[in-house]
Amino acid sequence: MPEPRRADVSDHSAIVDRVQRWWGDSRTPAEARELSLLLPKLFLQFFSRTSLVLEDEAGIRAFLIGFHAPDNDVEAYIHFVGVDPELRGQGTARHLYTTFFRRAAEAGRTEVRAITSPANTGSIAFHRAMGFTLEAGDRVIDGLPVHGDYDGPGQDRVCFLRKITR
Repeated sequence: MPEPRRADVSDHSAIVDRVQRWWGDSRTPAEARELSLLLPKLFLQFFSRTSLVLEDEAGIRAFLIGFHAPDNDVEAYIHFVGVDPELRGQGTARHLYTTFFRRAAEAGRTEVRAITSPANTGSIAFHRAMGFTLEAGDRVIDGLPVHGDYDGPGQDRVCFLRKITR
């Protein structure tokens, strides 16, 4: 599998397009557009150095938007990951995550954080398989620690933490 390249602000429109297309099989077009709003251009204007793009002759096939916390020297955060449905189940997301972990560790980071919706069982399983632990929340729903209203009223999230080393 090729090495992901550093993202660039010029990738923004293509990434937004991919989100709307790739999630179109599980969401309405309006819901897919709403999901793409989680990726404003500012993420690539200010965090392109720590974000990753995997492409081939067909264009962008996967991406990871992540950054190193500006307020401390310990944490890194994975904000959004997308993989072309044709490549899912082939280790593409694992490749992006391990590349992000390696680069974060090289930058002196020792923790990586991420979040997901409690309903996103696939994401929860993937993060657990990648060595993330679930952080204690303010309640437990269906056996999962949940942080209520994390992203606003009714926007509960499961929070993940993974320790990394050089």
